[in-house]
Amino acid sequence: MSETLPELSDKVAHTPSRAAQRHPLSFRWDRFTLSAMGLGGIILLGVLAPLIAPQDPNAVDLLARSRPPVWSGGDWTHVFGTDSIGRDLLSRVLYGIRTSFGIAAIGLIFSACLGIAIGIVAGLGEPVLDRVLMTVVDVFITLPNLLLMLCGIALLGTETWVLVVMIGLVKWEGYARLVRGQVLQLREQGYVDAARVLGASMSTIALRHVLPNLASPLIVILTLAFPGVLLMEAGLSFLGVGVQPPTSSLGRMIGDGRDYLIHSWWISGIPSIVIVAITLLFQMMGDGLRDRLDVQLDA
Repeated sequence: MSETLPELSDKVAHTPSRAAQRHPLSFRWDRFTLSAMGLGGIILLGVLAPLIAPQDPNAVDLLARSRPPVWSGGDWTHVFGTDSIGRDLLSRVLYGIRTSFGIAAIGLIFSACLGIAIGIVAGLGEPVLDRVLMTVVDVFITLPNLLLMLCGIALLGTETWVLVVMIGLVKWEGYARLVRGQVLQLREQGYVDAARVLGASMSTIALRHVLPNLASPLIVILTLAFPGVLLMEAGLSFLGVGVQPPTSSLGRMIGDGRDYLIHSWWISGIPSIVIVAITLLFQMMGDGLRDRLDVQLDA
């Protein structure tokens, strides 16, 4: 016998939707999980570099110069081969992941915090303050990032902290514009008006009512933006104005091997493959996270 209309209505009312059954961070085998696991493995290798590196990354052995990796006729003493002055490439790649990832991560966090703060102040502040801050943002957007970083490095030096600060100073304007647009929408919501009427300060409104609603899009944006920051650090190190020797960096390793590509491709090829792998995994993880947080795609 067919079900009556009240029975069907009661069943629909008590059946949770697919989106409601799945939490965005619940475990499932998709590209977000797979890419996050792969990326976590690479990061773990960099963190544990002092413990698992087979040799000193800066140890020079001129008698073992330009040895090929083990799959191209080399031996297991140097699994990834050696560079032009006999340094072990596997050890240098592990330390290079540690250096490049650390610089890019700290620079991204610095730029995001600066951009988010300016975006919130512009969105919640008076119209005059908003126009002034957005004018500053427009000026920074028109400046070439590479030229600005080179000028800063020329003035302040080539220390690691200078590189981190300059990465932060050339990437914050994008976050400021994005956050400001989101805040202009959130400030019109009823709960923000109620908090303002009750006498809440701008900092209280920002921390309790604005930032929690910006968390999801900001996480996705930061995940997708990290590869660009990593490539910027690698590009500066490749040009010789980033991480200085003997410190190992993926970009620096590529630059050191550019003159030996014909007969020793692995010196630049292996760190290039690592950078491509990290960039690809971050892009896949960002796309997967965006799909998870989008209710309409998961419904």
